[in-house]
Amino acid sequence: MVRSLRYVDPVLRVQSQITDRDCVLLDWLAEHGVLTSVQIAQALFPSLDYAQERLRALVGLRVLERFRPNRAGGGSFPYHYVLAQLGLEVIAAQRGEHLERGYRDRARRRRWQLTNRANLAHLVGVNGFFTALAGHARTRPGCELARWWSARQCQQMGAFAGDDADIAERIYTPKSRPDGHGIWVEDGTQIPFLLEYDTGTERPISRLVDKIDGYEDFARVTGRVWPVLFWLPGPVRERHLHEELTDAGVRYPVVTAIHGAGNPAEAVWWLHRRPGRRLRLAELGGQDPTAVAR
Repeated sequence: MVRSLRYVDPVLRVQSQITDRDCVLLDWLAEHGVLTSVQIAQALFPSLDYAQERLRALVGLRVLERFRPNRAGGGSFPYHYVLAQLGLEVIAAQRGEHLERGYRDRARRRRWQLTNRANLAHLVGVNGFFTALAGHARTRPGCELARWWSARQCQQMGAFAGDDADIAERIYTPKSRPDGHGIWVEDGTQIPFLLEYDTGTERPISRLVDKIDGYEDFARVTGRVWPVLFWLPGPVRERHLHEELTDAGVRYPVVTAIHGAGNPAEAVWWLHRRPGRRLRLAELGGQDPTAVAR
């Protein structure tokens, strides 16, 4: 007697092997595209070795794929992880989303776009900012990265409209183009912010200042005066940006810090027009940078 072979849906098969932490990672990759092994370990795991072991398992389950870009000066970067096709299907099932026609080629197209984009380093840098916050929250009671939005989410019509928003806010598409938006929570204090991740390629630096017009428009339409965080590549550029902001008479809350100065949750932030020590991210709420100029 020949026993019939029963077909098992790959999504159903793999779901039984996916943990809650895996689901968080898959959800992040669905929205933010790519994360490195170091970023994933910092945000979600107790050690890099533990993270790498689990990531290898997820690649083996065919929910993730990985690639390793070469460095211009030789050597290579850490592994970069993206969703495989099965990972996309798992996320769609969890969200109750309908996959459009031709979806089976979506992961391959997405991987090609990510691995060939000229600004891959910029995207990885933006995502590293948020995974650093997530990692800080993971080990600090009372801290939470309550929201992490991509640039795409920020650009959707009415993305920031509240339940009681008027029609102008519901149809509003921000003129500013932040690289991300987050809400940081620390000991009950909530700090919404908008992120500008700067690699130093904007020339002249006045182009960074010009972006503030869009954030002033955002505040006028939505009523939300959220600080704009410029995450900058070095101290010289940071100092020059503050000089340009002063010359332009900017009053909007602009805050700066330097890549590598420390975790973005910590006291690394220089609030424009506010003298004294650098501030923690949680201290940016309620600050009035114009008070010192009155």
